[in-house]
Amino acid sequence: MALPQAQQPAVFEEYVGASSLEEALRALADGKATPVAGGTDLWVQKDLGIRPVARRLINIRRVPEIAGISEYGTSIRLGALVTMTEILESELLLAASPVLPATADRFASIQIRNVSTVGGNIVNASPAADMVIPLLCLDAEIELASWTGNKIATRRLKLAEFFTGPGKSKRKPEELLTSVDFDAPGKDFRAGFCKTGPRPALEIAVVSMGFATYLKDGVLSDVRIALGAVAPTPVRCPKTEIMLEGKKPDDATIAGALEILDSEISPIADHRSSVWYRRRLARVYLEQELTACR
Repeated sequence: MALPQAQQPAVFEEYVGASSLEEALRALADGKATPVAGGTDLWVQKDLGIRPVARRLINIRRVPEIAGISEYGTSIRLGALVTMTEILESELLLAASPVLPATADRFASIQIRNVSTVGGNIVNASPAADMVIPLLCLDAEIELASWTGNKIATRRLKLAEFFTGPGKSKRKPEELLTSVDFDAPGKDFRAGFCKTGPRPALEIAVVSMGFATYLKDGVLSDVRIALGAVAPTPVRCPKTEIMLEGKKPDDATIAGALEILDSEISPIADHRSSVWYRRRLARVYLEQELTACR
């Protein structure tokens, strides 16, 4: 029996197996191609008719310039092709930013972690994207590359500025996300990731939260709070962050922070959760993280 029209699989007319960044960007230059690495979201969305794909498919899986985890100066670079398994097992990240491996440990299943990439998780632009949340708390930047003027051109954006709506971002059709960069946290830094779904694994988050701060002598500084699945995009909560800056997380401070947090999110009701439950979870997670800071 034929599938409904929206679910008809795309017929690719051209395939490019890119082996360098230049080759990938040249193939993408006219904005009429679909890059793919792990494809764990793309193929499902294609078959359901949720995300259109171009007739030219570019396999970027073997592009060495956008692979690997590295340290340069005081910064850490994640190539767009880095998988969740690589994040989970990275000794560099376990030492410098353990919140990223901890998040990868909550990401889908082992099989999906082996192929799902950090670049794909970002470009998919889901409001509930798991790895985006701790990266927002690390104040990460992304690099986008394109083939312009017969050479590779790049531009950088704060990750917090990249998303424009569910499944939408500031990436242009001719651009490829190449890396995610952040400053390695210093002494007294602590960060956590919380996530709730109907099942402990293989589940999209009903609500997720990342919390990060420097904590010295019981005082919070450089507070960063990010939430997933409570707005059209993953969000930082700047008003709550400012309210907590320079404070000790006593009962009065926590109560005030929870009220401000509630004003910064706009969850929806769907088949997975009610508005009330999503608001409640966000408050519970922040209270939990602040209480732990004591």
